[in-house]
Amino acid sequence: MRSKGTIRLATRGSDLARRQAATVAEALEDRRYEVELVEVSTAGDRVRDELIQDLGKTGAFVRSLDEQVLSGDVDAAVHSMKDMPTDSPDDLVVAGIPERAQPGDVLVTPDGTSFEDLPEGATVGTSSLRRKAQLLSTRPDLDVVPLRGNVDTRVEKLLATHLQTEHERRSAVEAEKRGDAGGDIDGIDAEDVDVDPEDYTYERSVEEWFDSLSEVQRRATERDPDHELDAIVLAEAGLERIGLAHHVETERLPIREFVPAAGQGALAVTSRDDDVGEAIHGVLDHARTRVETTAERSVLAGLNGGCIAPIGVYGVVQGAHVSVTAAVYDERGETSVVETRDLPVESHATAAREFAADLRERGAADLVAQARED
Repeated sequence: MRSKGTIRLATRGSDLARRQAATVAEALEDRRYEVELVEVSTAGDRVRDELIQDLGKTGAFVRSLDEQVLSGDVDAAVHSMKDMPTDSPDDLVVAGIPERAQPGDVLVTPDGTSFEDLPEGATVGTSSLRRKAQLLSTRPDLDVVPLRGNVDTRVEKLLATHLQTEHERRSAVEAEKRGDAGGDIDGIDAEDVDVDPEDYTYERSVEEWFDSLSEVQRRATERDPDHELDAIVLAEAGLERIGLAHHVETERLPIREFVPAAGQGALAVTSRDDDVGEAIHGVLDHARTRVETTAERSVLAGLNGGCIAPIGVYGVVQGAHVSVTAAVYDERGETSVVETRDLPVESHATAAREFAADLRERGAADLVAQARED
């Protein structure tokens, strides 16, 4: 069957970004377009020791790709919508917004502990100011620590201490049962591990246990973690897209309590306003997702918070209205402005800006200003 032409599609080089771009490529290829994926390094990828809000501007993962689009080196770029700044160059359009995946956050733990059952003072990792504020707003006893890296890296950091401790315990028990007390297995000295072999019974050897681990678990056993983590919080969509959701224990957090970032779970394909953009729109665009995410991003733009303030905005189409919940916090989650409003679908962008103006008057502007100072 004859091709309609080739579309050069820019993507970041992370595993998650490439998987997201691949889903876009498959949709275009199903409509007889040939797709060439072009990997582009971004500012967010190059600065690995800083948190996103510390990079100095929003769009750390976006602008480098869009510059390639505007220069004509590629035809389009695939982004996680929540990473996109609310302002964009005049010559650039969001040509396609595919149907959104799960928009909310999940708690990930090594052993399936629920959020409610996390011990007092538990250490929870997150890269997001919003998630930090929401965690502390609900559980001020938690120790929320910064967590940087791609999704798989964050999962490895969570599992590292847990699996390394398990490995040491199994190795010590196995050495003791062999009569090798004082010897070592896999470089672990049995005398250095505080364990009574009679307290533990293992049906599998250390080698058999290790062979049963998933790839991400094996990598975790070799990682030097920044913190000993009890849990981390991630976007459910990212965990699903990277294929890790079935390899870790998760709990879906209530979306009205942990209001997600504007556009979370959605992808955005940017292009120039040309024939390629029209083609991408016709193949990829999901009308309901576009309305919901446009309302969310319009509220975010009206609050002028970007990624420097703890802000969540979530909208869902319900008949002729978009029910939008907006939540703005201070960094410690001690003060917040939270409201839900039904916006008419036919004028959702305008109504969203009016909603944001009301939120600013109710105190959201002060919280955003405080975040900028901090």
